[in-house]
Amino acid sequence: MELGMIGIGRMGANMAQRLVRAGHKVVGYARTASTVEQRVKEGAISSGATSLEDVVHQLSTPRILWLMVPAASVDDTIAQLLPHLSENDIIIDGGNSNYQDDIRRAAELKKHNIHYVDCGTSGGVWGLERGYCEMIGGEVETVKYLDPIFKVLAPGIEAASRTPDRTTQGGTAEYGYLHCGPHGAGHFVKMVHNGIEYGIMAAYAEGLNILRHANIGKNQGLIDAETAPVQSPEHYQYDMDLPEIAELWRRGSVISSWLLDLTAHAFQQSRDLSNFSGRVSDSGEGRWTVKAAIDEGVPAHVLSAALYDRFESRNEAEFANKVLSAMRFEFGGHHER
Repeated sequence: MELGMIGIGRMGANMAQRLVRAGHKVVGYARTASTVEQRVKEGAISSGATSLEDVVHQLSTPRILWLMVPAASVDDTIAQLLPHLSENDIIIDGGNSNYQDDIRRAAELKKHNIHYVDCGTSGGVWGLERGYCEMIGGEVETVKYLDPIFKVLAPGIEAASRTPDRTTQGGTAEYGYLHCGPHGAGHFVKMVHNGIEYGIMAAYAEGLNILRHANIGKNQGLIDAETAPVQSPEHYQYDMDLPEIAELWRRGSVISSWLLDLTAHAFQQSRDLSNFSGRVSDSGEGRWTVKAAIDEGVPAHVLSAALYDRFESRNEAEFANKVLSAMRFEFGGHHER
């Protein structure tokens, strides 16, 4: 098959290259001409395009256009593409859009007889070799037509051992991709996936931080009225080797995971992670997951806490902490330590 890959940054380029390796034709486009030239030179794309119109003209009908652009750019990209498209062309949004936007876009494009598919894509910069987990929403026939593309991008059945007692046969989930439902369903599943990711990451981070401070009994400072002392300093005399503990947990532990694998690798690059500032961004999915939990009336304590922890990492709690310090001083004359 052939398709246009619009947005050939690290992830888009790797996806394109995985498709090219499997024999598909990929026309790539980026806003910067030098990026397109570089991807052609690398063999990541079959050919480069100088504009969105050029991408469309290089493809046979029905055209398949895969967008790997920021969520905020999707509507503008579609608006620029629309005048050049024909009936039955297909637009796939593989980024991290809000599922509610997918529902709206699908309805708007249907008026032009253009098909829309949302595909939540997980795999990051490792996907070229490992493959991508794809969570897909859209019309049944359109998704079925695109199956050869989804199958090549997916990790494949050999990526994980078979779940014991699994009786379902013939589905695609074991290959690493799934048609989750109508428009928006793919990004809804990806949204919750990323919310869970926030929670797992926060659990590892908090646990490792407790281990890092397990020697607090050796380093107890001056005792004063402003600071609660360690109750039993003799219980906190451990100098933990975090890189080795992360390596240990990778083997035979119930908390082993790919995220832990990556954490262990990060420790090998920097034992104290001094090359990071600790500022953690969020691209929206965690917020949308918590909002969905509120709309559905279901508890999401861990995912909510993980999201707020990211806000705090960006010093968004600084003023609130100043208010706390001010109140302590006002009611008790407590000075900051």
